[in-house]
Amino acid sequence: MSEVIPGTQIVEAEVRHFGDVMSRLREQIAKVIVGQDDVLEHLLITTLVGGHCLITGLPGTAKTLMVKSLGDALGLTFKRIQFTPDLMPSDVTGTDVIEEDVTTGHRKWTFVPGPIFTHILLADEINRTPPKTQSALLEAMQELSVTVRGHTYPLDPPFLVLATQNPIELEGTYTLPEAQLDRFLFNVVLDYLSAAEEEDVVRRNTREMTLPTVESCTTAEEIRGFQELVRQVPVSDDVHRYAVELVRATRPHEEKASTMVKQYVNYGASVRAAIYLTLGAKARALLSGRYHVERDDIRALVMPVLRHRVLRNDQTVSDATVPFATVAGPGGSSEVGQSFAGGAHSRRRFSGRTTSFTLLRLQSGICRI
Repeated sequence: MSEVIPGTQIVEAEVRHFGDVMSRLREQIAKVIVGQDDVLEHLLITTLVGGHCLITGLPGTAKTLMVKSLGDALGLTFKRIQFTPDLMPSDVTGTDVIEEDVTTGHRKWTFVPGPIFTHILLADEINRTPPKTQSALLEAMQELSVTVRGHTYPLDPPFLVLATQNPIELEGTYTLPEAQLDRFLFNVVLDYLSAAEEEDVVRRNTREMTLPTVESCTTAEEIRGFQELVRQVPVSDDVHRYAVELVRATRPHEEKASTMVKQYVNYGASVRAAIYLTLGAKARALLSGRYHVERDDIRALVMPVLRHRVLRNDQTVSDATVPFATVAGPGGSSEVGQSFAGGAHSRRRFSGRTTSFTLLRLQSGICRI
């Protein structure tokens, strides 16, 4: 008989099974994807939390391949939409069409589902389509439903939007609205591989014509069970308070906000950021084989959770060093912030925020809470 872990309502056998499935998932995805372990962990956390993930990366960094491989390994239905300037909302959600009965001649409206009716939706280059079409995802991401011509259609859980965007091309792109950005659990940055990993990629892709087959390791029903399991992971009041204080420290009007935050930030992160920090930390703890959440779990997820939620002001454009946000725990000297540095020639205007390719650690202006 399976025992309940002391201090929790988690059955030990369920945790062991969860660990086995996650190990097999990583093995299957590693058949195709080299490196990018942190990004893969964030995608798994997104799945286990039931959230959505924005993937920012340069062309050729295997964004699309990683998402497709994840869908295959999870055993979920997968569809891809290539977002373009002429894409319409009905191309995403589906639409009603008139069908005629050939025997009676009677006509009726019939709903034809769009590609959004799937488990994993890859929104490729989401910032290339106008806001009207981008907004077609809002209801689905928050309510797990789609409304067309006054009729609401539910989506089968789990439902994940994994959206990609390219940070270097500006022509023909549209900034994602803040309301939509806030619905993404993470904004994950996909960077270049190491030299050894890049050699491995070249070797794999020049040796055979086709990639290895990624086998399914789980089902939609089992993933829903894992999502429930994640929510049962206990979090102490101290860790809850720590997550909330970190998020509140990004708001310039708060007493504990640092000088840098007050100088450069217009709007801080919403309460949704604290919720996602805590949920993500629960999933990270379980992936690490622990049954409780630590402060390190919160710290590890601060950047992907807050990266797209802190809105900076115009002063960041004129300064050579532009902070993202600097917040740290009590007694800890390592910051969990970053700055985007470089001259005007290296900056890019992207998603309403100034970015560059040089990421520096800030050693000053830390807000200690």
